[in-house]
Amino acid sequence: MHQPVLVKEVLEGLVPEKCDVIVDATVGTGGHAEAILTKLKRKAKLICIDRDGNALRIAKRRLAEHKDRVHFAHLQFNRIEDLLLDLKISSVSGFLFDLGLCALHLQNAKRGFSFQLDGPLDMRMDRSQSKNACEVVSTYSFPRLTRILRESGQERFSRRIARAVVNRRRRSPILTTFQLRDIVESAIDRRYRIKSLARVFQAIRIEVNDELNQLKEGLSQAIRLLAPGGRLALVSYHSLEHRLIREKIRQKSRGCICPPDLPVCGCGAKAVLRVITRRPVVPTPEEIEANPSARSARLWAAEKLGGGAAEE
Repeated sequence: MHQPVLVKEVLEGLVPEKCDVIVDATVGTGGHAEAILTKLKRKAKLICIDRDGNALRIAKRRLAEHKDRVHFAHLQFNRIEDLLLDLKISSVSGFLFDLGLCALHLQNAKRGFSFQLDGPLDMRMDRSQSKNACEVVSTYSFPRLTRILRESGQERFSRRIARAVVNRRRRSPILTTFQLRDIVESAIDRRYRIKSLARVFQAIRIEVNDELNQLKEGLSQAIRLLAPGGRLALVSYHSLEHRLIREKIRQKSRGCICPPDLPVCGCGAKAVLRVITRRPVVPTPEEIEANPSARSARLWAAEKLGGGAAEE
């Protein structure tokens, strides 16, 4: 079973004293959700969302004793607002986004997320979608592959690896994780291989699942839907997520965006959020020792202000 990270810290940052509805937008196998339900008052509801149908089935079994207080939904972040509208929920007390891959993904070779297990090049979080990693590797042009590896993987050898992929697929199809791993390893010096493999697989996974665009939209919808005093908690795992979250929270907690030399505010923008975590919360050494996958986790939390401008 996947071990959730920063559980105590998430509960402290997420669940306000008065609470009606919490949305766990990445319920996974239900670790955080189970902890949230133990803290929520009996009348409060938990909406559990995930784009991975298999994870949702596991979470349903795990949270079966709380079934009267939980609603499950299989969807992406960009449809959260539609879901709550259908449920006649106009405001929410708290939103949780735990953005990391779980053991369900990494330990199953058939899902194709790990370069350490041989399996089909898939990487779809939602297996009902058509686009997968094989399509990205097999059909994207050299410039497009290079851009994805550079921007979504921050890979210094993006051109070299993209060229190796294009050259290899001219000779034979690239269908498995180990085939892709061999291509990456053949393109770069041995001392960089592990880090480059992690970056290449991250970049392709982000592209397949449109992760950064989904996160932007999910954050915007969450901020709109939060009630005054409602809490937003996000656990991120790599620098692209860290940067996106930090900039969004900073923007929405700043208010006026006029140039500093303007004597009077002309934009009329008001702060929408109050920052709770001035610096992201990181796992303790004890948690990292017990759960090494927690080492890159960062927790961000903010509170919705009353009377702020509408989220754009």
